[in-house]
Amino acid sequence: MKVYGPVLMGMLLALAGCGREQPPAAPPSEAAAESPPAIAAMGREVPILAFGDSLFAGYGLKSDESYPARLEAALRARGINARIANAGVSGNTTADGLARLAFTLDGQKAPPALALVELGANDMLRALPPAQARANLDAILAELGKRKIPVVLMGMLAPPNLGADYRRQFDTIYPALAKKHGAVLVPFFMQAVAGKPALVQPDHLHPTAQGIDEIVSATVDAVAGALPPNHHNE
Repeated sequence: MKVYGPVLMGMLLALAGCGREQPPAAPPSEAAAESPPAIAAMGREVPILAFGDSLFAGYGLKSDESYPARLEAALRARGINARIANAGVSGNTTADGLARLAFTLDGQKAPPALALVELGANDMLRALPPAQARANLDAILAELGKRKIPVVLMGMLAPPNLGADYRRQFDTIYPALAKKHGAVLVPFFMQAVAGKPALVQPDHLHPTAQGIDEIVSATVDAVAGALPPNHHNE
């Protein structure tokens, strides 16, 4: 599995500390200065739940620049009348996510046709046991499975400084759980911006609006393909 070394570590370091205060929104990049054009709704609305940490919450970005917002626009451009609920909470660990999952699901206006799960980086950055993160993610996917909600699991990679053993245990969590629960796997959610300083904010950690667009471009196929057949181009 490809490792991104110091760049990966730099991009992830602040995730564990962004649960308390949001910084002022970073100025939008030139590529993000204009919002995507509005697209008329087509067919029945497709509810999607984006369940994660600051990378979903849109840390340092405007609300319409977050990953869920930009992904929604990309899906609608494909004729999918997506409506994505952004349930990203900055600083969340897998334990935090598990604790609020049922409440979040019960609070949706309609059962999600798909759930996007992006958690685990904060566990790793706090050096929490990989077995604990695995158990929490396993429980999250099991609950979504009980509710018959298909999942796209956004994977993360541990940086080299945590040691080979920790990396081996952590990095194998996502492919193993995706296989166990039949989830669609995005092996490394941040791959599109790793090693590209121009696509991260001045903190060198979170993606810029342009970086979010690159991540959306790299993952929209996986998300669209994970939707149940009756939710395509309705």
